[in-house]
Amino acid sequence: MTPHFDGSLLTGGDPGYDAARTVWNAMIDRRPRMIVRAASVADVVTAVRLARESELELGVRCGGHNAAGFAVPADGLMIDLTRMNAVRVDPVGRRATVQGGALLGALDRASQPYGLATTSGNVSHTGVGGLTLGGGMGWLARRYGLACDNVVSYRMVTADGEVVTASRTENPDLFWGLRGGGGNFGVVTDFEFALHHIGTRALVAELDFPAEDAVPVLEGWRDLNADAPREATFTADVRSAPGGAIATVGFVWVGDPARGARLLPGLRALRCPVAERVTTPSYRELQSRDDSTGGHTYRRYSSAHYLREFSTAAIEAFLLRGAADVGTGSFRPDVGLQAYGGAIADVADADTAFSYRGTRFEFGAGSRWTDPAEDDARIAAARAAGAALGPHADGVYVNSLSADEGRRGVRRAYPAAKLARLSDLKSVWDPRNVFHLNHNIPPVGE
Repeated sequence: MTPHFDGSLLTGGDPGYDAARTVWNAMIDRRPRMIVRAASVADVVTAVRLARESELELGVRCGGHNAAGFAVPADGLMIDLTRMNAVRVDPVGRRATVQGGALLGALDRASQPYGLATTSGNVSHTGVGGLTLGGGMGWLARRYGLACDNVVSYRMVTADGEVVTASRTENPDLFWGLRGGGGNFGVVTDFEFALHHIGTRALVAELDFPAEDAVPVLEGWRDLNADAPREATFTADVRSAPGGAIATVGFVWVGDPARGARLLPGLRALRCPVAERVTTPSYRELQSRDDSTGGHTYRRYSSAHYLREFSTAAIEAFLLRGAADVGTGSFRPDVGLQAYGGAIADVADADTAFSYRGTRFEFGAGSRWTDPAEDDARIAAARAAGAALGPHADGVYVNSLSADEGRRGVRRAYPAAKLARLSDLKSVWDPRNVFHLNHNIPPVGE
């Protein structure tokens, strides 16, 4: 007997089935046996119980942005939360209640009319749930902490199909684990976030230099970052371009653009750039400027690290992107850095599952393409760029792990003592590892 759902149940051939199983990484082409398009917490409860009773692998889709495609289980049951996308804002209490299927853009659209926001990622069509459960880096993190640092409470459906709340006072151990432990413990159907008054303006500064001449530029940029105000998040990237690779350094400032502009003379003094872009977008424009224009049509692979330091040797490796010299190498990925510090590091590392709060920069090497014939070459090039920074790395952001890293990647994301605590917590909340389609933290003994 088919259970009742307030939403809908899709199987192969049903209208909407293929759209529901399509995620951000076009390399993912799996066919779940059934897709539950949940419209209520009761639907999520029913779906979890159905998956267990039917012994089906269980995947959970929020925004579908995880490049590993964990949301889409082959011949399993996918819970699609995208219909549960409501955002409610209390501007007086500075709180937002966000359903588990909401996208980051929906949160910004609801909070920005009041000049409010909370830390979220840099792409507006990312899911709030997946981003936050892994930690949640964004342009406000240096000022107000990670997305997970701004969660007041979670409502979660457990592996047994029960509904629980986690906060500092209710199930505090689970609250600790949900702040950076990923989707290992259940399906979060509601988040309550603290909001902050940030206004509606921003400033973005980007200065371009030939990559072959950029070592002293990046050294100076690194040193400027050390004293940067918390409103500023320093960024750098290297990309291929006609005529040679380009290194770009700059920062994103959230707040009064006139105050952010005070940092420009220091950047301009590094060396004469070949191009300069200084823009003053609205905060909502800032939050969508990195949206993929190709939607879900690209094949994707990435490699990532945390860097506690950015030495000259690391700078040289960053500029080379895994090649023998700046100007060679096929399918070189774009590489980038985003500064940490500030309020991220104010939280003691032991206070949340999220780890490596002493990180100075997050490094990523990412490639996107459309031709399946390029898969092996593109992946190899991204791995080479990541390997070049490996000797300078200390940890990794769990949301940036690739699927092929497996348990080795999870051990990079969490120090041994913290991983042991997470395994103990998993044993309490999901001892049968029902929620294993993720960067998995197995229960003790598995």
